[in-house]
Amino acid sequence: MSEWKSKTVLITGASYGIGEAFAHRLARDGANLILTARSGDRLEALANELRTRHQIGITVIEADLSQSSAPQTLFEKTEAAGLQVDLLVNNAGFGLVGDFDNLPLDRQLEMIQVNVMALVALAHLYLQPMIRRRSGAILNLASTASFQGVPYFSVYAATKSFIMIFSEGLWAECQPLGVRVAALCPGATESNFQVVAGTENHSRPVKMQTPEEVVEVGLKALEDNCAVAVSGFNNRAMVFIERFVPRSFVTRLATKLYRPFSARSVAK
Repeated sequence: MSEWKSKTVLITGASYGIGEAFAHRLARDGANLILTARSGDRLEALANELRTRHQIGITVIEADLSQSSAPQTLFEKTEAAGLQVDLLVNNAGFGLVGDFDNLPLDRQLEMIQVNVMALVALAHLYLQPMIRRRSGAILNLASTASFQGVPYFSVYAATKSFIMIFSEGLWAECQPLGVRVAALCPGATESNFQVVAGTENHSRPVKMQTPEEVVEVGLKALEDNCAVAVSGFNNRAMVFIERFVPRSFVTRLATKLYRPFSARSVAK
């Protein structure tokens, strides 16, 4: 029996990709879900499907985490509904590829708001009642991009590095408090991330994982009380090898991989 059966799980960014896969997996385990994203129609369709299939309770809350007030509003809505969040899956986030100076500044700041600011705010809001109960868990979506700078993906990689370091520190803080915290670091994953980031037509040197594979790693990390979990053997090998080579070497390799997204490279 899953530990999440009859518990309540809040999943941000639940309408696509990894977030949607978390919803399917946890619904199958018998968890009650709170689904949130900007895509209200998609969330309602997903909720109706999961209710019919698994006979669980599902609450849909449409929220735009690029708005600074959204985390507090979301928390107030769950509190008003009497919903005790046992697991927070901080999945919402997006990337943007290209030359830092050419990408719109407002869109890059929005990325920081969604990937970092909203994640921290939600963790802060939902952690407090978890600590009072001395039970609960928070799973933050980081990335293999957390482990090095990624040229032409610079802001995205920086946000994911923040998430990983933040999660490691919070994991240690929460050890004596009965709350588990983990950072999940997937690599290339089959989702709409590539479409939003602008990398969907770029051939990749490795096979992408499925969202379902990533979800299993994340849930296992919580089960094992791991601070950081990298999804996929090749990704784990890459992260391990990076420890033994100069960071500048890794960054130069990343430059070659992502240079096709540079407007200056295309212009040459």
